[in-house]
Amino acid sequence: MSHGMMNKKVIGSLLLAVVLTACKSTPMAEKPASVEDKSPATTATAPVKSADGAADTSSVKEVVIDSNANNANNPLKDPNNILSKRNIYFDFDSDVVKAEFRPLIEAHAKYLLANGKAKMILQGNADERGTREYNLALGQRRAVSVKKSFNLLGVQDKQIETVSFGEEKATQNCADENCHQANRRVDIAYEND
Repeated sequence: MSHGMMNKKVIGSLLLAVVLTACKSTPMAEKPASVEDKSPATTATAPVKSADGAADTSSVKEVVIDSNANNANNPLKDPNNILSKRNIYFDFDSDVVKAEFRPLIEAHAKYLLANGKAKMILQGNADERGTREYNLALGQRRAVSVKKSFNLLGVQDKQIETVSFGEEKATQNCADENCHQANRRVDIAYEND
């Protein structure tokens, strides 16, 4: 074996190791949810009786418990708000962000700029076609491409993390192009969301 051929194999192995190291993802530590009581402090009192002896309920307020109440206050979870949309799709073997996703990216960029402590994780994905290593690299390129779009709109790197799942989150046994297309995406996730 010649030195030139051996050098090419060593360089190729080193490049593969660098790509795989760059694509390594680390799980986020889950923080326990905190609950804050914002109800006004009240003291228990005896019910007030009206002149006819019946309890006066005019000062009693009705409390409605609505599971969607928090979603209405959180634009990220409001289904009527563009911020609830979290997927950017790509063409086959491409990391170019399509123009149709510009409004979505602009909306999330405005949210990040208005909420300096908010942090976003861009999760790159690929369909199962191609090698595992290639799909990890493609998922990372897609996540970085979306990140650059956010950077161009003024969002700082400290608010954005990129990670590649490659084909890990792909729908198994795709039989048609629609299925494959659904796997070629970047998912937008927020910390503590």
